[in-house]
Order: sequence, then structure tokens, then C-alpha cells
Amino acid sequence: MYQALYRKYRPRCFRDVAGQEHVTETLRRQIVLGRLSHAYLFVGTRGTGKTTCAKILARAVNCRSPVDGEPCNKCASCIGIENGSILDVLELDAASNNGVDNVRALREEAIYTPASVLRRVYIVDEVHMLSTAAFNALLKILEEPPEHLVFILATTELHKVPATILSRCQRFSFKRISSAAIAERLKLVAVDEGIALTEDAAEKLAALADGSMRDGLSLLDQCASGASVDMARVLDTVGLAGQQELLRLADAVTVRDTGSALGIMDGLYNDGRDMASMLSELALLARDVLVYKLSADSPLLSGSFGRAEIAALSKKLPPERLFSFLEAIRESTFGLSRGGSVKLAAEMCLIKMCDERLSEDAPALLARIARLENADCGMQCAELTVSDIRQEPKDDSAQQYSERGEQGLPFTGPAQKLDSANTDNTARDKTETENSELLIPGSESEQAQEHAQEKETSPAPELDFWQKVLEQLKDNVPVYALISDSAKVQAQQQNGTLIIRAGNPYTLAQIGSEMFSEPIKEAAAKVLGREVIIRTEAVEGGDSVSKREKLESLAAFGIVSFE
Repeated sequence: MYQALYRKYRPRCFRDVAGQEHVTETLRRQIVLGRLSHAYLFVGTRGTGKTTCAKILARAVNCRSPVDGEPCNKCASCIGIENGSILDVLELDAASNNGVDNVRALREEAIYTPASVLRRVYIVDEVHMLSTAAFNALLKILEEPPEHLVFILATTELHKVPATILSRCQRFSFKRISSAAIAERLKLVAVDEGIALTEDAAEKLAALADGSMRDGLSLLDQCASGASVDMARVLDTVGLAGQQELLRLADAVTVRDTGSALGIMDGLYNDGRDMASMLSELALLARDVLVYKLSADSPLLSGSFGRAEIAALSKKLPPERLFSFLEAIRESTFGLSRGGSVKLAAEMCLIKMCDERLSEDAPALLARIARLENADCGMQCAELTVSDIRQEPKDDSAQQYSERGEQGLPFTGPAQKLDSANTDNTARDKTETENSELLIPGSESEQAQEHAQEKETSPAPELDFWQKVLEQLKDNVPVYALISDSAKVQAQQQNGTLIIRAGNPYTLAQIGSEMFSEPIKEAAAKVLGREVIIRTEAVEGGDSVSKREKLESLAAFGIVSFE
């Protein structure tokens, strides 16, 4: 009868266990020194060697002629334990024997001395499946066991084991086996079995095993129906998308070509590829690209894709969009486990990855914001250069001053070569002129003209008050940068109420926030000598200031710089 490879090539001694040297060496030394514990707890993911080490330990403690802590596997005890003929060594499955009655029967039987070996050994697999009552029944014998008794407990979910059990066991943590170690073991098995296993196929099978030697051997057994096992054979047998097809799919998603992405996926579906595996591979690719962006030399890359392809994708995909990809795939994979059309779920996932607007989760929103920011930055950099701001003739500053005043441009910034006092006075005159409409109480046009002429000789008290408030806020750069531009923000004081008007809703929201309103209140209170109330009002017409003016204003306060 044919025997599965993972059973046929199960290690029979500690030195054959791959990737768990920290466990096997400790157990071997304990056997040599005679410092055995009465209870062991083996913890780790599936296929990492927990049950295998438990069986080796059971043979080693009962071996009649051990060799450096290893079982000889030749004496009657080793052979009897291995074939199951010695009943003093029992392997129990807690998943199907999890009741308190099962543990009570075990406890009553364990007190008897072994009949044919030195120690009675109980291997309890998946011990976390025991009920609370069963754990309580097991606790007493673990606390005060007979000298001839050894318990070896194994679990994949340590958090489900009670602390009272943990404190009475020696705990050994089994690590995931590295892909390199799995690939080496697969190549050795392939040589023994006469299977022509290629290097890339062994690496792919090791990556698919995900740290489990048993899974790697099972996959090799599945692919070894023919005489040769190569990459194409692995992809066809397991139902994976080919690397080139997957990269084509990723390129189509990257450039937001929804039609091409769906066409590639449909071809893979018709070829019998598993959609869940395809999404899993796509998630692994996105994860590798994200890791590569964080550190190009990182050893954390999966190795399933070439660095050249990953580098090319990393230049096109920002981190925000990669997070959006991973979230969309995670949701779709979770939905596959609940039934429904597998193809439809995969198609919806690809459509969301191509167009973030169709998804409302946080990663998709961040990706959309990043896309808008990058587009806006590109427009600004295209229309504004360093020479536009800093390089101006030195001998025609008066003419520039006149032109900028007529166009309503701000007078502060690195481009200005005027005297600071003249600049402040001109800016104040400009602010008074632009805010004249706020000080007109709705009279006829002729009265408005007379009022404007009066302002030329003496500044209005409201504007003078506002200028004093701005002087108080000069040291607070964010607040001053937001409210000092009279083209965007206008102010009026009435009976202890400071009315601030602006056309930009964002500016109004910022002024109304505590971060901005509190400093403005304090400055106004210092000028008036009493507390004031701030009220914001929207102005018709919106914000008409150009991007160039915004950037020049921000550069004047050191908020942005131009290299």
C-alpha cells in the first residue's frame, strides 16, 4: 500500500528534525543528563514537528541503548513504540476526547506502572480542545504525577490553555520552518523517490508550504504524479496563476485598466486557476512591493517575484494605494469563505483596486487623497519655479511695486526688494481699500465714493483695530498666515463682536477651530481691553487667489520653501 511522503519521511531522531534545533538540542541534553520533566508543552503552527518530536522523545526516554540522547530505533522498546504495539505509550487526540470522563479514565490508568518500558508516556495532541472540566481533572495529576509518568501536550493555540496548566509544564515554542530548509528537504526526498524536481519548483513548493514541512511534502506528493516536477507542473496542479500572468494583471490594475484586468482574470478562470489562490498571490505581490518601498534591501521579501519587477511596480504605486489593494483583497478573501460566486467576488475586488472611488474603507480614501495631492503638486510644480519667485530685477522695484499693487498681489515674500516699513504701510492701505465694502452701511454709490475718499486721509477705526490684532499675531505663524491676507479674510468689530468674513469654507472652518480662534480672541482682547466674541461669515464669490499667490504667501512665512 502506498504511503504518503510526509509519513514515509517523518524524522525518527532529533537530528533529522529541520528548523527546530533550539528544541531538539535542549531535549537531547535533558535525556543525556537525566533531567527529564514530568510534563512538556509543545507550541507552534501546523506541520512544524510538534508531534514528531513528541514521538521521538517518547522513544528516547524508553530506549534501552540511547546514543547521545537519541533513540536507537532498533531495540524492542523503540520498535514497539513506533509500531504501536506497546500500550504504555499512548497518543490521544483531545479534539475527539475532550470530555471530563476521558481525562478521568486517563488519570485512573496513569497511576499504574508501565508493563514493558521504563516510563508511561501520554502524548495529548491539540490539548487546547479540552473542556474546562477536563482541564481541571488533568490538573491534579500534572501537579503530583507518579515518577514513571511523562505528559507531552501539543497545541497550536496557546492562549486557550489555562495558566494553571502552563505553569506546570516546560514549554517549547516551535518556529515556522524557513522556505530554504523546506526546499532542501524536498530536494532530498525527490532524489530518494526518483523525482526530477527543478530548483524553481522546489522553491515555489516551499513558499506555498508557508513554514510547514508536512504541507511541503504533501504538495510534492500531489505534483509527483509524473516523472518530472517543474514550475509549470506546480502551477497546473495547485491551480496557481503563472508569474508572468500575475505581473500582467498587476500592471493592468496599476494603470487602472479595468477591462484588461478583467480579461486577464477571465482567462485564468477559464484555465482552471483557483480564484482564492490568485487573490492570495496578488496580495503577496502587493506586500512585497510595499516592503521594497520601505527598504529595497530588506530580507523580508518573499522571493516569489524578481526584484526588477517589484522595483518597476514600486515606482508606480504609492504606499496608500498598496494598503488599499491589501484591504480590498482581504475583504474579498473573507467573503469567499462565506459562499457565493467566487468569480464575481474576484471581479469586484479587481474593479475596486482599479478605481478607489468604488470603495469606502479608510485605505481607499487615503489612496484617493494621495492621488489628489500628487496631482495638485504636479500642477503647482509645473506652473511655479524658483526663478518665478526669487529672480527679479533689482533696478525696477518701484515698477514691480506699482504693478503688484494694481493686480492685488500680496506685497510680502522673498521676491520683494522694498523697504519693510513701506511694505507694511502699503499692505495696510491695500487691506483698507479691499475691506472698504465691509465698512459701507449699504448706502448709495455716491455716498460710497465719499466714504472711500475719507479713508484715504484717515484709516477707519475698524481697520486700524484689525491691523493691531494682526501685529499681535505675527509671532504665531500659522494663524497670521491664515488671516493676514486681506484678499481672503476681512474683519469688522462691532460692540465687542469680531466678525471675520472669508469666501473659502476651509478658511472659515479653520478660523472657527479652537487652535485658531483662541489666539485671535486673546489678541483682540489685548487691543480692545476687554473680551471679544468671534463670529465667522461666508462671503459670496469664493476664493479667487491663484496658486502662485498662495505659494508666495506661504513661502513668506517659511511654511514652504523652493529649492
